[in-house]
Formats: sequence, structure tokens, C-alpha cells
Amino acid sequence: MTRDDVTGLILAGGQGRRMGGRDKGLEPFGALRLIEHARRCLEGRVAEVLINANRHLDEYRALGDRVIGDREGGYQGPLMGIWSGLEAAKTPWVLVVPCDSPALPDDLVERMIAGIDAADIAVAHDGEREHPVVALIRRDLAADLGGALADGERKIDRWYARHACRRVDFSDCPATFANLNTEDDKARLAQQLRAGKA
Repeated sequence: MTRDDVTGLILAGGQGRRMGGRDKGLEPFGALRLIEHARRCLEGRVAEVLINANRHLDEYRALGDRVIGDREGGYQGPLMGIWSGLEAAKTPWVLVVPCDSPALPDDLVERMIAGIDAADIAVAHDGEREHPVVALIRRDLAADLGGALADGERKIDRWYARHACRRVDFSDCPATFANLNTEDDKARLAQQLRAGKA
């Protein structure tokens, strides 16, 4: 597998409830918006970057990427965004990242590709826990995921468990997977980055 076989998918389609209903992808963090931090670890390392968004589509399109909404409305969660990305991708593989993890490692794409081996799904693991929305997924699982969603499935880990899934070890940089759900989270990560701890 090479980067030409991989589409990057940034999940930015949530309601941002814990951020006061604001569109998290467009929230500022340092000199950039969160969506721009997410793009940083994908741009130039994958064949195409997709943004899954359900609001402010013109602002996301201004970044120059293809923007896709959820295939079904109602803010049904990250699995719906993943399915929408799998259906839209033109490559055999899709690397999913969240829009609210601005410190993801620069070598994320390379390490996920190297770690998947013969599995259908690879999930980032920080040494203590999995990060299910940082995952490399075979695109031809789209039909299976569509069926699972139609059956009411909304739990990512339960759907992953139906397939050959591997953990990819990122225990050397666990802080890079910090995700920002609140203003306090933003302040805490900004402080860690200033101190060189992330």
C-alpha cells in the first residue's frame, strides 16, 4: 500500500454539543483552525483529503478539499461520517481522523499503513487505549457498514469487532491523540504544547 491508495477523511460533521454547539472544525487553536491542524498530517501524504461536514460547507470547501455531508441526516454519529467517506472515496483505503485532535503525529499516515499488515482495519492505540476515530479502513467495507447502520448500529468498536482489526502502536506519543471537546481541553493542550509535552 502506498499513499496513492489512501484517501484521508476528516470527521467534522458533529454537533459540537460540549463546545456549546459550535462547529468544532472551525474553532481556532493557536494560529490555525482545528480543521487545518487535522489536514496537516494528511496533506501531501494521501491521494485526496475529504472533509465530512454537515454545516458551514462553503467555509470547509474554501480549504480546497472535497466536502461530503452525512448520507443520512440527523447527526447520527461518527460511524455515519465514516460510511459517508467510504462511499465517497476513490481509493482502496480510507484513513479517518477527527477534526478535534490538533496534535496528531506528522508520520501518522506512514505508521498506520505500516501497521495494518493483512487486516481490514487498523486502529491507533496510545499504549493505554484505542482511538477508534483514528483508523485505516478498507473501502470495500462500505456496504457492510451501510447494512450495520441500517440495522441501528452506532458503536464504532462493535462494528470494528466484526472485521479483522489490528492495533497500531503509538505508545511513544500518547499526548498527540488529545481531543478537544471543551474550552478547558483547548487551554490544557495549548499549555502542554508550549511546554513541549505533546
